Amino acid sequence: MNHFLRIGLFLACPLLVSAQPAFVPNYVENMVGTYTLPDPLQPPKSGRVTTVQQWEAQRGYWISQFAQHVYGETPNQPVKLRYETRSVTPDARVGKAIRKQIAIYMDDYPQLPPIELLLYIPTKTNRSGGTKPAPVFLGLNFCGNHCVSTEADIPLSDRWVADAGNGASELNSQGEPRATKQSRGTQARRWPIDTILARGYALATAYYGDIEPDHINGWRTGIRSVLGDTTKADNWGAIGAWAWGMSRMLDYLETDSLVDAKRVISFGHSRIGKAALWASAQDLRFAATIANEAGEGGASLARRTYGETVGRINTAFPHWFAPRYKTYNDDVHALPVDQHILMSLLAPRPLYVASAEEDRWSDPNGEFLSAKAAEPVYALYGKQGLGASRLPSVNTSIGSTISYHIRTGVHDVTNFDWWQYLQFADDMVK
Repeated sequence: MNHFLRIGLFLACPLLVSAQPAFVPNYVENMVGTYTLPDPLQPPKSGRVTTVQQWEAQRGYWISQFAQHVYGETPNQPVKLRYETRSVTPDARVGKAIRKQIAIYMDDYPQLPPIELLLYIPTKTNRSGGTKPAPVFLGLNFCGNHCVSTEADIPLSDRWVADAGNGASELNSQGEPRATKQSRGTQARRWPIDTILARGYALATAYYGDIEPDHINGWRTGIRSVLGDTTKADNWGAIGAWAWGMSRMLDYLETDSLVDAKRVISFGHSRIGKAALWASAQDLRFAATIANEAGEGGASLARRTYGETVGRINTAFPHWFAPRYKTYNDDVHALPVDQHILMSLLAPRPLYVASAEEDRWSDPNGEFLSAKAAEPVYALYGKQGLGASRLPSVNTSIGSTISYHIRTGVHDVTNFDWWQYLQFADDMVK
């Protein structure tokens, strides 16, 4: 699949992408080049890590390296949150769910719009007849809560949306794209809500544009307009902002007795897969993580010259990462970290990484090898990894605490993916 088409289909900024210089990706494995991965168990100027205690003492070092060189420093200022319940529907989805719509306000910054949280909680009861707090899949969506369901009473988002050019958006009086009713339910197939509910899980989602609109000037109306320092080379990027927003959603879940906030799985596809990994690395409250085709800057190894590269992603999406990350565009081997260390920072919590056969842009083998290279840290905790040394057959899930699959098809989220994730959650979290 043409990589420009893939970017356009999955809510990139079309004008920004079209303005980029020509880029020819490498899709030949023997032209990847040679590389040496930094060893998560051998931090610079430190002895070899051989115990859990030593690893946990070194976590902060590796977090700081990703903050300084890749995602930017997440501000540590506490933000006063206020939760406003917009609505509660006790018999949503034909009685399958309690549906809540909650606005998460940042009272310290009243000029910012709230994060609009959409929460489905299964009405299924336990054997004793009482309700049991449900584990939760938590993830951001790409086009507004109204896109994940056809339910007519979920309001259309009034925030900036990517202009997909298919009638799903129209320009407002200021010339900015906004959602139309044609966008309702357009990504519902990526969010099999009824299936998730039937398995006993809640689902929490919000529009990533509520936290920061996904364009180069989006920071001006998002959380980065009030937190961080744009003059610094390690100022946080949009990926960091979206990860921060996922943690604020988890803050709300900790106040809701109908869900189990200790069993929340961070989930993300593509750029939000990158955010889900970074959120879980920083926030130990997330019980598990699922990165669906997170690709460059997420799940795949940066040092592999295959598909999207550090230089390419920083050129196409200069707002996603810390400014300093661009200094590695032409010298990725100088980067002090690689993505296997990000995955290692999730240990001992369960991790699922997924690829798609036709999504060569995301480098499936690089995603697999990255997950594989996180195994030594998981082994410190006595946790099993993939149990394989090479890519498995397509449509086959492998692994244990670290799991992986590559399915047929393109860059997307499919029912096959969700079947694996639900089984993974049953085995590792529920």
